Amino acid sequence: MVECQLPKLRTRVRFPSLAFKFFMKHAGYHFVILATFFLFSGCATTKLTSEYAHEYPEPEQSGVYHKIKPGETLWRIAKSYDVLIEDIIKANNIPDAARIEKDQLVFIPGAADVKEIILDTEETKNDFIWPVAGKVIRPFRHVDSGFINKGIDIATEKGAFIRAARTGRVVFAHILTGYGQTVILDHQDGLFSVYAHNARLLVKTGDFILKNKEIALSAESNRGAYLHFQIRRNSKEDNPLYYLP
Repeated sequence: MVECQLPKLRTRVRFPSLAFKFFMKHAGYHFVILATFFLFSGCATTKLTSEYAHEYPEPEQSGVYHKIKPGETLWRIAKSYDVLIEDIIKANNIPDAARIEKDQLVFIPGAADVKEIILDTEETKNDFIWPVAGKVIRPFRHVDSGFINKGIDIATEKGAFIRAARTGRVVFAHILTGYGQTVILDHQDGLFSVYAHNARLLVKTGDFILKNKEIALSAESNRGAYLHFQIRRNSKEDNPLYYLP
């Protein structure tokens, strides 16, 4: 069990749980953050193979098959059909490190009709975007030397701008042991995004950040320049590839 001391908070925390608490004080925001996190790992990126993409499950319940179009994500599909993303993942036996691709068929359990998903709407303006352009070099939940990657590592260049993947409020902007300069955004609907391994932060705790705004500059180490990116739902890590287009 790893134990660390969060800078300036004087709060001892233990891995691997994560909790955030904050409250308003006078005209500003004051945050009490109990950040407990993850363990790094790495390996090559895993994508859906053509073999997997054509292995459709025999439906054991009512539902429909949805054909993936460019820009669609499992998260947006689940919201459009009003089903849990976990139910779609389970029904299709989608691996942790996989991502959906154009023209793939995904079974939607319990759905009565195939829906047309319109991406450019008032609702979908809250969809996630990639925080930096680059290849995923270490996927979600891959185990390396006993450590589990609880996000994805995206290759980039030293000093590249890291951008907010979605609008939210900064609840942590400081050094986190094992992750270096880290930003955590609260999207105020049970989802958090984590941006770690940065050289310099461009935001501070309490800031309200719009999607696509620069929040940090990437760093470089002996593993190269990359961003460690996580999405957490109700404090539990989730595969960012289910949310990114």
